[in-house]
Amino acid sequence: MIWGMSVVLAGFLASLVAGLFTGLGALPAALVKKVTERKLDVMLGFAAGVMLAATSFSLIVPGIEYGDEMWPGKGVYAVAVGMLIGGLFLDRADKWLPHEHFVKGHEGPESRLRKIWLFIIAITLHNFPEGLAVGVGFGAAAALPPDSPEFAAAIGGAVALAIGIGLQNAPEGLAVAMPLMGEVYTRRKAIWIATATGLVEPVGGLLGVVAVAVFRPLLPFGLAFAAGAMLFVICDEIIPETHGRGFARQATFGVMVGFVVMMAMDNLLG
Repeated sequence: MIWGMSVVLAGFLASLVAGLFTGLGALPAALVKKVTERKLDVMLGFAAGVMLAATSFSLIVPGIEYGDEMWPGKGVYAVAVGMLIGGLFLDRADKWLPHEHFVKGHEGPESRLRKIWLFIIAITLHNFPEGLAVGVGFGAAAALPPDSPEFAAAIGGAVALAIGIGLQNAPEGLAVAMPLMGEVYTRRKAIWIATATGLVEPVGGLLGVVAVAVFRPLLPFGLAFAAGAMLFVICDEIIPETHGRGFARQATFGVMVGFVVMMAMDNLLG
């Protein structure tokens, strides 16, 4: 029990650190007046590539493996169902909650909330599955003996996932802070708001690590749910945002570099 609690704490702290990278990425906003749209799209493309590789290698592949351990030969079906549910969850949240994108504009029902709060809701929807993914990754290690090779592999994969989420949060933090400064917010306030948008990740992380640590059969579904939600965000939000300002080719190379970096990191640490 004590060991399990330490893994839960590790999952929470890892998702908290990953979330705080949003604020770290926003810090350059205090030093520069403007980041070109080309650079911003490349950085967001990099973030999308990291998320895509994390979805593939840190969530889907181990999800199928854990599923096959529990239900031989049926892991892929459990993961397929979980991914579709994760994507549907984000789709419904997009439809039911009013939110705002700086490029795509307003989505969801009409609202009297100020534009900045609608934008924060959008980033919060985006960040929750990332924190959930980190938490589920650590939860995978909770039931394993700490001196086993399987535990080392599970922890390595979870650490790689947390680092990857943190890396992709950094350019997103800058992408949040720069437009806020254009909306007449001070630099300090823009950075604080960007940091706050990342703090939903430890909430998702805690939910994820506790759920799969306590209810072990949920592990394949938890990994798949997080994968489906992240894949939805990549396809529906990040990549379209990077293709809306005329720098789609540069952003595409950013995606490829991000994917390769996360793939290598997952292989080295997992």
